[in-house]
Order: sequence, then C-alpha cells, then structure tokens
Amino acid sequence: MKKYKINTESQVVISELMLPSHSNFSGKIHGGYILSLMDQIAFACASKHSETYCVTASVDKVDFLKPIEVGELVTLKASVNHVGNTSMVVGVRVESEHIQTGKVKHCNSSYFTMVAKNDTGKSVPVPGLILTNKTDIRRFVRSIIRKEDATTRRNRFKASEFDLESHMDILKQYNVRIEL
Repeated sequence: MKKYKINTESQVVISELMLPSHSNFSGKIHGGYILSLMDQIAFACASKHSETYCVTASVDKVDFLKPIEVGELVTLKASVNHVGNTSMVVGVRVESEHIQTGKVKHCNSSYFTMVAKNDTGKSVPVPGLILTNKTDIRRFVRSIIRKEDATTRRNRFKASEFDLESHMDILKQYNVRIEL
C-alpha cells in the first residue's frame, strides 16, 4: 500500500437510469434509493483509497436540492476529501440529466465518513492524501472545520451542560407550547 495517494486514484463515477420502480408515491425518485446509491459509491471510493473493506461511520447533512424524475440519468461522483488515521471523508455529488434535452441539474451533495477495517473488524490505517491544487486544499480544510463545528454543536447541547433558561427566549418565535 502506498503511504500517500492523490485523490484521483480513488475517484469513482457511476451512472444509472432512473426507473419507475425507484419512484415514491409522488412519482419522483425516492430519496432513500438515492441515499443507498450514495453510500455504495462512498464505499467504493473509500475502499479504493484504503485498499481494504470500509464501513460508513457517519453521513453529514444531506439536502435534496432538486427532485429526480423517472427516465433521468443519475450520475454520482465520489472523491476522498480528507483522511485521518483510519477514516476518510468522501464527498459525493449527485447530478441528474434529462436524456432528451441534455440538461443537467445538481440534486444533492453530502459527505460520508468511512472507516477502514481489516478481516477481524479492527480499524486500520489509511494512506495519507496528496493535495495537488487549491480545490484539494479547500476540501481538506472544509472537512476539518465541519468536524470541529459538529463537535462544538454536540458539546453545546449535552444534557449535563444545557442551560434551559438561556434558551427559553429562542422558543418564543416558534410554534410550540411549553408545559413543564
């Protein structure tokens, strides 16, 4: 295994035609189906980078920006944006193309944290990442900041440290009734 890799060595692109069997009750492609495809491509990308089996540790926020229609060609692109000791952050972008017009729309993007595992399920080291351009550096740093923000958010609302009184004013502008 190489000590460092360029992200292009493990990038993965897949395309799939969206069929009626992939649709939900409103006739749009089911979000759960797209999430499943996203998880598959994140696994493939992380496994190529680490040269071992990988598991999904977390999925960062997923916003469904535009609906995907039956008959559109969906393309998913995955790239390793960040590496830790045993984990990788894989960026996944989903686009759909109207086959007759060629119009492409960005449907969603997300970040999957994948962990490399050996045959016994123990986490194993992954190759480092060679950053070759401004985009690589931006994506790597963005992953660091996203992780720090998540830690801050998680700690801010720990049950043992949550100050109810300091948050009561916030609730006044929402459609809630408090009955303590």
